[in-house]
Amino acid sequence: MATVTNEMLARQLRERRERLEAARVETPDVPDLGRLLGEVDAALERLGNGTYGLCEVCHDPVEPERLAADPLLRFCIDHLTEREQRELERDLRTAAAIQRGLLPPQELAIPGWELHFRWEPAGAVSGDWCDAVPTGDGGLFFMFGDVSGKGVAAAILMSHLHATFRALAAAGSPVAELVERANRAFRDSTPAPYFATLVCGRAAADGSVEICNAGHCPPFVVSGGDVSAVDPTGLPVGTFYSNRYAARTLRLAPGDALVLYTDGLTEARDRTDREYGGERLAAALRRSGGKPPRELVSACLDDLAAHLAGAPRSDDLTVMAIRRAS
Repeated sequence: MATVTNEMLARQLRERRERLEAARVETPDVPDLGRLLGEVDAALERLGNGTYGLCEVCHDPVEPERLAADPLLRFCIDHLTEREQRELERDLRTAAAIQRGLLPPQELAIPGWELHFRWEPAGAVSGDWCDAVPTGDGGLFFMFGDVSGKGVAAAILMSHLHATFRALAAAGSPVAELVERANRAFRDSTPAPYFATLVCGRAAADGSVEICNAGHCPPFVVSGGDVSAVDPTGLPVGTFYSNRYAARTLRLAPGDALVLYTDGLTEARDRTDREYGGERLAAALRRSGGKPPRELVSACLDDLAAHLAGAPRSDDLTVMAIRRAS
């Protein structure tokens, strides 16, 4: 996998060099173009001699998420200059604000449906993502996912997925077709080995929910004290260009809810390394069946906090509840 990744990176760097050369011919008075060309050539040289991705001071690997976001980096965070550290902190604050701006309203109510979610990044930015868009006919289009990796690279890819799904949702395609088109777009524009797990669905005014699960944690349907899982119907987005996806249709009665979550919930571990797990989540939802979305989400997070008992979380965490109004 490393060889394939390096070949792809070398190709991308050569393409970047060609664009810079063309720009320098058209605008020879721009001084930064020569500097950027030099940085690209230096990165290609490091790829050739096997030192690419290693800090030039301590020779430890540069943080993968930073390197994925900027393939020209030469130093790890510990060896940035004071000015570079300030610039990085400023960029992260800006990125975090942009990410939060892409999220839907935390509370959403339309005739027939109610929604609430909590989005808690492990760091400044997150690879978790959710969205909800009223369809105008009494329905609700929703998207929920998790990009592989963490940090800046995952956040950039999350924003890319958000824009892709927003554009495709406007066409009103069936959800399985929409996910297939998003998979091709994501695979075309994303280097290996990145991928994304996601759930895409459309809730209709009559209580039916068309749902496609692309390799994501199984959402739970909560109907009173009964809880059932919605298993994946396809591979994660970005694994193969030709992935095919299927959708299934659920029917929610008034008061029933669909609860979606990322693995930052179920894979969280306490100080004895015990995983929270899907079974404990299902048990918490059984105890909370029939509650409004805000209370359902709070019940999940309260139970997680009881499990962790003060142990720190190491992954992004998002939980969303969509309930058919009583």
